[in-house]
Amino acid sequence: MYQIDFNKPQRVHFIGIGGISMSGLAEILFDEGFRVSGSDMHRSELTDRLEAKGIHVDYGQRAENIRDDIEVVVYTAAVHPDNPEFQAAKAKGIPMMPRADLLGEMMRNYKHAVNISGTHGKTTTTSMLTEILLAADADPTITVGGILPAIGGNIRVGGPEFFVAEACEYTNSFLSFFPTMEIILNIEADHLDFFKDLEDIRHSFRLFAQKLDENGVLIINRDIERMEEITEGLPCKVITFGKDPGKSIYSAADIVFDQLARASYTLLIEGRPEGTITLGVPGMHNVYNSLSAIAASRELGISMEKIRTGLLHFTGTNRRFEKKGEIGGVTVIDDYAHHPQEIRATLTTAKNYPHKKLWCVFQPHTYTRTAALLDDFVQALMEADEVILADIYAAREVNTIGISSADVAERIQAAGGKAHYIPSFDDIETFILENCVPGDLLITMGAGDIVKVGEKLLGL
Repeated sequence: MYQIDFNKPQRVHFIGIGGISMSGLAEILFDEGFRVSGSDMHRSELTDRLEAKGIHVDYGQRAENIRDDIEVVVYTAAVHPDNPEFQAAKAKGIPMMPRADLLGEMMRNYKHAVNISGTHGKTTTTSMLTEILLAADADPTITVGGILPAIGGNIRVGGPEFFVAEACEYTNSFLSFFPTMEIILNIEADHLDFFKDLEDIRHSFRLFAQKLDENGVLIINRDIERMEEITEGLPCKVITFGKDPGKSIYSAADIVFDQLARASYTLLIEGRPEGTITLGVPGMHNVYNSLSAIAASRELGISMEKIRTGLLHFTGTNRRFEKKGEIGGVTVIDDYAHHPQEIRATLTTAKNYPHKKLWCVFQPHTYTRTAALLDDFVQALMEADEVILADIYAAREVNTIGISSADVAERIQAAGGKAHYIPSFDDIETFILENCVPGDLLITMGAGDIVKVGEKLLGL
């Protein structure tokens, strides 16, 4: 594996520089004095931001983008070996490294490298911890999978003590990392185009936990099924959080929600009350996300005063129950949820939000996920009063399974729910304008480009 020398800035090219993680890594290297370029298929807010900083971005991926002065090429798991830039770099003998390897190498340069992992909640929990560290003037370096207003983007370059990053299990990328602290939020079936089954995923998380040595800290959700199989025999310190104060070191009691579904609760540490925590983001799931962030912060030496301040100030990232605006008295919210558990959590949160009818416009993400979790999607989506299904967002896949959003809609209808399969975004917008009434709540949901529906309705 190629190891990049951070003491000797080089000329680095990113294939797929417009991705949320790749753009962040490119910015970090640029701010550290590296000469950075990259390519992507489409212009976006992230590529515009990179160009504004002085980073050259080519649109379209061609062999000629691999110029002779490039010393290292970084690529993502989405880049296939037949990619023309990948082929050109290989032909020229330019050292190449996957995105995960670069991120892992960066972590070696920090005293505390905190990795936030789990099937869901990574971006929100990373952002919570970021807000806490900022409140404590800890000057962290951050890479997060969303746009966080507090840092004006998806990255922050700070001092040499704290590096906080999301750690995704897909393609086992987090096994390339070098954490000193890990958070495991949950472990559920997902990315079944790569993993064989849930047991395969659990094995990957076990290997991830084993990366911590005797000086490391693992913060793990006690409610994960057979959690002990993940933690058994680890040399590191293990801290649990969860629903049961009798089994978890960190838990919550006396949970109450305001009119916008934001929680306040009594923090319990080993069953003892440690004061009130008030969150600036909605939902029961964020109570448990915050418990993990609190545990991590305390292990990093942050005071409870700063922890409370950071959590109160955190009001969310883009595409995480993000209020986009109102049209004709209808509130429009957008959310990144694309797994059944995430959908259920988001729609449950929405039920506590003021509304007449709850509409969900859902765009399934990848054919393999839709097929593997079809029944779970149906049950989760039935939390909404009415569901609109857009076509499946293919991402990296080709539909060899024969699954479609029409199948999801039919299953919902057969189970007694209300669902409409409407492939075209334009037709979805027309349907919404004809059927939503003042006081309704509309949520666009998915990891693809479904956000465009709400934004077009609102004229954004």
